[in-house]
Amino acid sequence: MAAVDTASEADWRHLERSVSGRVLRPGAAGFQDASAPFNKRFPHGGPAGVVSVASVADVQRAVRWARATGTPIVPRGGGHSYAGHSVNDGLVVDVRALSAVTADGSAGRVTAAGGASMAALYAAIEPEQIAFALGNGASVGIAGLTLGGGSAATSRSFGLTADALLSTTLVTADGELVTCDAEHHPDLFWACRGGGGGNFGINVSFTYRAFPVADCATCLLLWDGADAPKVFAVLQDVMRHAPDELSIRLGASTADGAHITVSAIGLHLGPARELRELLDPVLAVARPVREDIADRTFWQAQQYLLHETSAGAFAVRTNFAAEPLPPEAVAEALAHLHRWPGGTNPDGGGLALFGWGGAVNKVAPDATAFPHRDAHFLVNMDTSWGEQDGPAAVPAHLRWLGELREIVAPHVLPGAYVNFADPDLADWRTAYYGANYPRLVEVKRRYDPDALFTFAQAVGS
Repeated sequence: MAAVDTASEADWRHLERSVSGRVLRPGAAGFQDASAPFNKRFPHGGPAGVVSVASVADVQRAVRWARATGTPIVPRGGGHSYAGHSVNDGLVVDVRALSAVTADGSAGRVTAAGGASMAALYAAIEPEQIAFALGNGASVGIAGLTLGGGSAATSRSFGLTADALLSTTLVTADGELVTCDAEHHPDLFWACRGGGGGNFGINVSFTYRAFPVADCATCLLLWDGADAPKVFAVLQDVMRHAPDELSIRLGASTADGAHITVSAIGLHLGPARELRELLDPVLAVARPVREDIADRTFWQAQQYLLHETSAGAFAVRTNFAAEPLPPEAVAEALAHLHRWPGGTNPDGGGLALFGWGGAVNKVAPDATAFPHRDAHFLVNMDTSWGEQDGPAAVPAHLRWLGELREIVAPHVLPGAYVNFADPDLADWRTAYYGANYPRLVEVKRRYDPDALFTFAQAVGS
């Protein structure tokens, strides 16, 4: 739904006087940085204003102001919403200044303010030698990651980010602070573990259970596209039966349509010799053009796996799979990669399978709002283009991506990953939340009965 600013200039001046942070209007220094969509697929004129909060009290004042003036409001932390949901045409609440993180290794506890980034989290937990499932992009925000489930290379051992959550504090639609956990507001706590960001309030604090970490190993293997059928056949089986300590992302991608690169990027919570043994079956059938299997500290591995999506426009489709993609589907997908429409975004287009399962599957589908607990792979299909590629690029890339999705569709489960939001997904309620969606709607009506927090794929819309 389109958001419309209804506040008067007097209303905006009142907001400026009431907060200790800054209210940024169009044209002000910092406005663009605080309001531009991460995905350039969504050209946006920008909100009517941004409040860069300096305190939790500022968040409360902003929520009450938006409610009183009828101004649409949306929180923005890392701002990485694939579908542009962290920007609207009303008020954006930029919480990045709420970035404090404290960690206690002896207790295995980490508390992060709602605007904390992965960089801030890693800086705080490294001295304590503890971790939980965290994103591999330095600027990714902890709030969105957690609220949408949160998958990482450690998830097969540690579970989802949401599974580590012990409590969270929100500013709800009435401007009040509510702290929820397993005993206090348990319905809201349930919803905050996988129910999607921006639905139930503005989360200003999170406390997690963390796990001791030790040295580990990483791998980066690259093959020529000609070896793709053998690599996919063998490595999917390795991933399917791997111990929980091993997580691999297997992908095939192209940046020009002519050349395909097959990649396997992985983390093993054990020594490199064990990792090599686990990878021996695929190394025996196809020798990589690049092979990097090495022992690392946990923190060196985190840096090694760091990845930031290139600037530009992109689209993503996701599914979950219980079994490996069969050879015929892989072959058809590889042929389709050669028909990639082309573009100037270096990310190109491709198909990737993230190792799922392990600790993720040991949680019941209804124990948290995140329902996808029976999969062994997260299947990700994506394409990208540059802003300079022209208007014809958009339908061409979306058509190509839809055709790739049709190739994969007979071999996957119906669900989709809410943290890789897809604005073109017609059945998003069921795809994201499965049988948990009706309960999420009940929670939404209890804590935000007037739908103050709303966007195109908001719960209850």
